[in-house]
Amino acid sequence: MAGPGSARLQGDVAAFTAALRTLVNNPQFSDVMFVVGQEQQKVFAHRCVLACRCQAFRGMLSQAPVGSQDSSSSIPPQEPFILGNVQPEVFLAVIEFLYTNSVTLNSHIALEVLTSSVEYGLQDLCKLCVKFIKDTLSVEQVCEALQAAVTYGQVDLQQHCLAFIEGCTTAVVRTQGFRELSDVVLARVLRSDRLAVDELDLVQAVREWAHVSSAVLERPVPEVAALPVRELRLPLLAPSELVTLESYNQQDLLIPVENIAAAWRAHALRKGSGVPSRLCRPRRGTRPRDHHRHLEPHAK
Repeated sequence: MAGPGSARLQGDVAAFTAALRTLVNNPQFSDVMFVVGQEQQKVFAHRCVLACRCQAFRGMLSQAPVGSQDSSSSIPPQEPFILGNVQPEVFLAVIEFLYTNSVTLNSHIALEVLTSSVEYGLQDLCKLCVKFIKDTLSVEQVCEALQAAVTYGQVDLQQHCLAFIEGCTTAVVRTQGFRELSDVVLARVLRSDRLAVDELDLVQAVREWAHVSSAVLERPVPEVAALPVRELRLPLLAPSELVTLESYNQQDLLIPVENIAAAWRAHALRKGSGVPSRLCRPRRGTRPRDHHRHLEPHAK
């Protein structure tokens, strides 16, 4: 610690980082080993580095060896730590960050490294992951990224993903990632006025999502779809489209009968009264229909 009349001078950071990088997964002088993933890959590390950089590792490494009566023992455990639920490449990215304060990411592991950063309480690594994900976002990955952002409370990433989806909605709703969204996250997407897709296409996308979710969760279609279906703007559909929708709905009961009845009522009354105002607002991608001029939603 620098005292009066002294100064702390900084050496070559790059050289220091490069030197520490040589210790990543280096068995020489290592005093702790992890067996990682289904591949059971061995990863070597140094207790002092992990403990000083990460509170979660400090707690893990402070556990007494098997048979020891001293919970504060500093003797390294002889048995390796088994981490079967993480990919070796992901775990090595975390280790790299702990040693070098930098991380090597690619699109295949970025979301999983983000998950690990949250689990280990590594806020700086989390920020690096979020930046990488935002910079490399794609149609195929945006829904998975949004799901992760919601799960881990990354508000900035949530907003970025939603804006991306709004810009290319038609392509996004065709992806596997869209079909794997949770009902809560899908409902959040459907609340947007800026989705660049027509409502009829959106109804079909939600129907496909619901059938996939029903099969995966082994629950009825109406049950898994209850939350997202509330956000479908059925009054925007033309009468002929509602007739077709009713025909499909008899097969899977995706949409509650009262929701369809409310859409018919909006047509009959030639206005949107009695229907939540948000369900009468055209989205950015809504195709114009003659009856839209009669929809006069009133906030409830």
